[in-house]
Amino acid sequence: MVNTIRPKFFNRKTFREFLKSGSAGGIILIACLIFSLIIANSPLGTGFEHLLSREIGYQSSNLELRYSVLLWINDGLMAIFFLLVGLEIKRELVEGELSSFKQAALPVFAAVGGMLVPAAIYALLNNGTDTANGWGIPMATDIAFAIAVLSLLGKQVPLSLKVFLTALAIVDDLGAILVIALFYSTEMHLNYLLYAGGVFALLIAFNLLGFKNLAFYLIPGVFMWYFIHHSGIHATIAGVLTALTLPTTPGAEESPLEKLEHGLTKPVNFFIMPLFALANTNIRFEADMIDGLTSNLGLGIILGLFIGKPLGITLISWLSVNLRISSLPSGVRWSQILGAGILAGIGFTMSIFIALLSFSNPLHQTEAKFSILIASLLAGLVGFVVLKWLGKKTVTADKTIIQHK
Repeated sequence: MVNTIRPKFFNRKTFREFLKSGSAGGIILIACLIFSLIIANSPLGTGFEHLLSREIGYQSSNLELRYSVLLWINDGLMAIFFLLVGLEIKRELVEGELSSFKQAALPVFAAVGGMLVPAAIYALLNNGTDTANGWGIPMATDIAFAIAVLSLLGKQVPLSLKVFLTALAIVDDLGAILVIALFYSTEMHLNYLLYAGGVFALLIAFNLLGFKNLAFYLIPGVFMWYFIHHSGIHATIAGVLTALTLPTTPGAEESPLEKLEHGLTKPVNFFIMPLFALANTNIRFEADMIDGLTSNLGLGIILGLFIGKPLGITLISWLSVNLRISSLPSGVRWSQILGAGILAGIGFTMSIFIALLSFSNPLHQTEAKFSILIASLLAGLVGFVVLKWLGKKTVTADKTIIQHK
């Protein structure tokens, strides 16, 4: 009997080890991004767009829950992603890298710098033009793709840098949502905002009263999502707000927050985020896109994301640390802050969303999309190379120190 040898790729143990690795989610996410671009520029592109625009759900005179597949992904499933990110941030605030004021302040200041400098670069290049309204496009960081690229580096970057970039991206996204609400939303519904505020107050009360059953937080959180969605503000903020109310403790016992975090990690990494990438990288390449890269619009976006982001993040971080308002995360060097700042230039989804709100001209929308894609690719590739090189230098230096000892 001839023994067959399985290729290593199909080895179950290897596959399980891959799924357990920190880079698995990032690799799958980037693969879905590439696959989505291939679909969009193939004969399947039109059918895929029709699928994403198909409406599903329930609608009546009192309840509206019928939306397109794309909206369910971006506003519904992404709220779960932001719930997970919010859980991670709260845990770090209570017992981790952000537990002191100086450490927590740094990503906040960095995010502000990373929003103001790109917006200023875009505004200077587009002042007085018909594309001036797009100043908010280069302000946003796509947390999903930035963290995905960082996760590909595994242990070559300190955990505290991932926490810093995650916290920075959360503040950045909240800032972008605020910008959309104040400057790009066509209609705000105060009554729904008040309903959402009431639900949020109820969740805080549950926390203060010591309620530990997750149902007391997740069921009202769904209602808060509904109210925020109808208020005119991006519904994903409901995930963050819900996460902030869940109870946790610095002790060894698993808290409700940690229990939910562990339960959500795999579904988010291996289903929600790949599906999100598949739906949102659906960009069809057109001839007009190339010319748009050298226009004021294209340069404003590319320079804002690729140059303005790392410049603003690093400069404001340096100022806040030297003024002793904040402190560097443990084990992180300034060169790594710069590398993380470059990765923060991956604007992508939120930037595309703001671009669609900024312009009614289809040509401007097309130019903006392609410029965002190019800037995000540059930021992802350069940021990855810089941090990988810095990681190798750190390992080499550590080995040298050990040998001398």
